[in-house]
Amino acid sequence: MTKTIKDRIEFLRPVAQRGLFNQIKRGLEKEGLRTTPTSNLAQTDHPKALGSTLTHPYITTDYSEALLEFITPVSSKLTETLGFLKDLHAFSYRHLGDEVIWPASMPCKLQGNESIPIAQYGSSNSGTMKTVYRHGLSWRYGRIMQSIAGLHYNFSLPEQLWPALLHLKYPERDAKDPQVLQDFISEQYFALIRNFRRYSWLLLYLFGASPAVDKSFVEDKPHQLDELDTDTLFLPYATSLRMSDLGYQNNVQSSLKICFNSLENYVNTLNHAIRTPYAPYESLGVKVDGLYRQLNTNILQIENEYYSDIRPKRVTESGERPSEALIERGVEYIEVRCIDLNPFEAIGITETQARFVDIFLLFCLLENSAQISDDECKMLDENHSDIVNRGRLPGLMLQTPKGTISREEWSHQLFDRLQPIAELLDSGNDNAIHQAAMDTFRTLIDQPELTPSAQVLKAIRKAGSFTAFAQQQAHQQADLLRTTPINKAREALFTQLSESSIRQQADQEEADQVDFDTFLADYMARQSA
Repeated sequence: MTKTIKDRIEFLRPVAQRGLFNQIKRGLEKEGLRTTPTSNLAQTDHPKALGSTLTHPYITTDYSEALLEFITPVSSKLTETLGFLKDLHAFSYRHLGDEVIWPASMPCKLQGNESIPIAQYGSSNSGTMKTVYRHGLSWRYGRIMQSIAGLHYNFSLPEQLWPALLHLKYPERDAKDPQVLQDFISEQYFALIRNFRRYSWLLLYLFGASPAVDKSFVEDKPHQLDELDTDTLFLPYATSLRMSDLGYQNNVQSSLKICFNSLENYVNTLNHAIRTPYAPYESLGVKVDGLYRQLNTNILQIENEYYSDIRPKRVTESGERPSEALIERGVEYIEVRCIDLNPFEAIGITETQARFVDIFLLFCLLENSAQISDDECKMLDENHSDIVNRGRLPGLMLQTPKGTISREEWSHQLFDRLQPIAELLDSGNDNAIHQAAMDTFRTLIDQPELTPSAQVLKAIRKAGSFTAFAQQQAHQQADLLRTTPINKAREALFTQLSESSIRQQADQEEADQVDFDTFLADYMARQSA
């Protein structure tokens, strides 16, 4: 008999009551641009007091030297994770001088492509490779797209959950066989990902907070945006321009047709992309006049170049490619990448948002998840585009395999299906924190004016421009974080790591035995093997 989500919830209720779901593990990666007090992109080097961006485990940079990235350790205690993230902000503010961290996903006022400094990681071969990879992104897509910031939500289910779910779905299989269990876990995470693709439009509607941009973001390129004021462009019903064609999207990657129907298919498609030359990139060259422009001329330089709303992940070993780790040891966790920074929150996300993400992801796991056909994939892409560009439009119609449905009606249907998941998560607690999160966000379904994207537009109009609004938020949050007490043990740890990471970078630079040309050739040979 085919199991339904109701069957799985009932099956899991006893273990939930014993607190199993309190062992869900999370990690956050939060980006934020360093800007001057007058909202220009910082041109200064990464502060030395924050350590080495190459080797510090918690404070680094993403694309730009000015794009801070804070990384929390993995933890099953959400409040501890959020507290760690706040302490990273507070510690960094002790060393930023008069610079502030931009609170919005879309960037501050820019002075053209070349005004965005590419991140530097020292002179070691591994550090040089990280910088050259970013030069490749610049040549391929331009730097302005890389100045966008977001929050990545890493999520994994308790290990004790998997044997029980395996027995429920495949009672004939041996859960004590490590390979059987590993294959099942990967299969289930890919099922989660497929459902995430089907329903993540709901997260974009509820959490999207980038309906407007500073005019400098588009430069003189053609666009479909309206003018909100002399400095700001927007779409009146947009939720997340960051996740639109304006943000992390490009035609080359969209042609890849990355499929999440199986681990093997996913890895094979990525491997094809990192091994297949692409003529426009070949025309750029790899090393020109003695300077590297990119790592190679393939569709993807490395696997991480592939942009996606969600990724299957596995912690890699030294020198190991992500896809190799996935094939060898299976999926360990998933990384949600579609969450805009919440500009009204100093650390970019609230506990209530995080609780809702947990509900949503567990639903995606427990709900039946058929494979995605090419036709459904196209439909999902169109739903995504409609939501990010005009998700607050009353009566917006979205597509399902059974026909169209209004955004409002489908939202209510999904919330009704999410409700038992919230109750399941709360059954092991003394309070109904997940059900309270449901209540908070359900009100947004029929009141789009309460969504973050609508509230951002309201605040922009009051401030006079997108930049004026974000600047006000940045300074208010800076004042708060500069005076926020830091956990003493963490402050000592951050100070120690800042110092030791600089030594570790120096040790790596001294330990290199070959020049970068040889190092890169060896790396690419392994990638092509």
